[in-house]
Amino acid sequence: MIQKELLATKIDPSRLVLEVTETAAIANIDEAQKFLRTLRGMGCGFALDDFGVGFSSFSHLKHLPVDYLKIDGSFIRDLSRNTVDQHLVRAIVGVARGLGKRTIAEFVADEDTLRLLREYGVDYGQGFHIAEPGPLATMSELKAA
Repeated sequence: MIQKELLATKIDPSRLVLEVTETAAIANIDEAQKFLRTLRGMGCGFALDDFGVGFSSFSHLKHLPVDYLKIDGSFIRDLSRNTVDQHLVRAIVGVARGLGKRTIAEFVADEDTLRLLREYGVDYGQGFHIAEPGPLATMSELKAA
């Protein structure tokens, strides 16, 4: 279905990043690997969503061909006030860098959080401080934060 839609819309597959939750990916690791490899072969990217909240996060990174680790919002919400979250986010960024993956932080709600994420080397952010959700047609109007 995805391949059919890409052909019909003439969207460059390299501009499409699909998210798969860690829980869904590990529920059937063999099928997840096949799915990710097939779509990566077409040029699509993948983000492993909710990273860090599962018990097997690090062991599955070896087997899932994803491009991004999406840092779960539970580590981001209180980042500017919680030193444990700060250490964990830095560790996730370090692991991602070592594996050649980029990072996305969700739930970026204020300037202090955005500043820390930049300092830690997080590649991308999502949240109301950056922009509110909206129609795809208006997304091209946004500039990088």
